[in-house]
Amino acid sequence: MGDAAECPCGKSSGWPAPVDLSDLLPGQTNGVVAMGLERVKGALNALGNPQNSFVAIQVAGTNGKGSICSLLHGALAAHGLRSGLYTSPHLVSWCERIRVGQAFITPTTLRALLVELRPLAQQWSLTPFEQLTVAAFLHFHRQAVDLAVLEVGLGGRLDATTAHCRRSTVAFAAIGEDHQEYLGPNLASIAREKAGVLSPGCVAFSGPQPAAVVPVLRQAAAACGATITWVPPLADDKFRALNLPLRGPVQQHNAAVAMAVLEHVSATMHPLDLQRSRKGMASVCWPGRLQHCHWQGHPLLLDGAHNRSAALCLRQHLDDKPSVGSIHWVLGILANKDAIGMLRALLRPGDRAWLVAIAESSCWSADQLVKQLPAAQAACLQLAPPPLGSTWPVPVALRQAFHQPPGSEAYVVVSGSLYLLGQLHHQGVIQVVKQN
Repeated sequence: MGDAAECPCGKSSGWPAPVDLSDLLPGQTNGVVAMGLERVKGALNALGNPQNSFVAIQVAGTNGKGSICSLLHGALAAHGLRSGLYTSPHLVSWCERIRVGQAFITPTTLRALLVELRPLAQQWSLTPFEQLTVAAFLHFHRQAVDLAVLEVGLGGRLDATTAHCRRSTVAFAAIGEDHQEYLGPNLASIAREKAGVLSPGCVAFSGPQPAAVVPVLRQAAAACGATITWVPPLADDKFRALNLPLRGPVQQHNAAVAMAVLEHVSATMHPLDLQRSRKGMASVCWPGRLQHCHWQGHPLLLDGAHNRSAALCLRQHLDDKPSVGSIHWVLGILANKDAIGMLRALLRPGDRAWLVAIAESSCWSADQLVKQLPAAQAACLQLAPPPLGSTWPVPVALRQAFHQPPGSEAYVVVSGSLYLLGQLHHQGVIQVVKQN
C-alpha cells in the first residue's frame, strides 16, 4: 500500500493512504476509554518528558475543535514554522492525526514509534489514544517543532493532551452535549470538564457559548488565574474575504477564534504576517464538514455532525438555503450517541432517513427509534427489510436515497458520524467536488 492517497478535499496533495495498525491499535470506534493523566504522565516521564521541548496551543470544546486546529496549523505552517498538529479522529488513515508542517507522519515512522513505545504502553496500561498522544509528543520532539497545535480528544481536564505542561494558549470551540457518560449529564458539568484545560497564567479564547457554559468558563479562569477573551464571530464580508475551504455559519465562529489566537501568537511568540496567515488558512484540507461530493454522478453533501448541537447547526445551514426542499438523509449514528436528540434536530415533514451500518461499530437502527420519536419524524424513518438486517448497508441506502420520482428530487445528505464519512472516503465510492 502506498504512502499517499487522493486528498479528501479534492486537492492534489499527499493525503496519507490507509495504514493497517490492527496489531498495535484497535479500530478507532472500539478503543478503550479511561479518563486520567497518571498513566500518560508516567510514560512521558519515563521518556524524559519530550513534550517539554516545545510549547503548545491546546484546543478544547465539543464541535469545531478540528476546524480551529486546522486553521491555526495552516497559518503557522505558511510562515515556515516547524508547527506540529495533533488531531482526532481520522477519516482514512491513522497518519492523518500527526503532522509536522505540511508533512503527515509516515506509516513507517508511526509504526516504529508505536513498537518502540509498546513496553511503556504495557507498563502504564496506556489506552490507544494515550499511545498516539505519547507518540505524537515524541515525534514532535524529534522533529524539533517550534510549537504544536493539540486537539483535545475527550473532555479536557483528564484528556491525554493536557499532560503537556507548556500550554500557555488555549482555544475553546463550541461546547455542547456529547459524551455525557464520561463528562456529566448537562452542559454545566461538561463545561467544567472542558474548562479543566485552563492553567495558571494561560491565555484563553472562546467564541460564543451557550448560556450555561459562559459562567463555568469564567469561574474556572478566575479560579486558576487564567484570562479568557470572548471572540465574536466574523462578519459575513470578512469571513467571505478569507476564502476558506470550510463552509457554513459555524465556521465564522471557528475562524474568528483561530484569528484571535494567531494575533496572540504574533504578539507573544512568533511575529506573523496577516496575509500569509490568511493564505495558509485558505489552503487547509479539513474534509467532512459541509463537503460537497458526488456518488455515481449524483450530488450529495457530507457532514460529520454527531451530536445534537452539531445536528442543529447542520439543519439551520440547510434551512437557510431556499433551494433546499425535502432532504433524504443517510445517517450512521453510533449506539452511544443521542440519536433521539439528533433526529429531532434533523428531520422535517417530507424528509426521509435511512439509518446505516458503520463498519465494526454498534449503531442505532430505525426500528429502535421509531417509537421514541414524534409521529411526524418517526414517519421519516425507513425500516430496513429483514434480509438486510436492522440497519441499511450504505450502498443500498444511497441507491434508495437517490431513487426519486421525476419532479420530486430531494437533497441527499450523509451525516451522523465522521466514521461513516471516513468509511466512504476509504472505499473510494464518492468523488469530491474540488474547491475553487
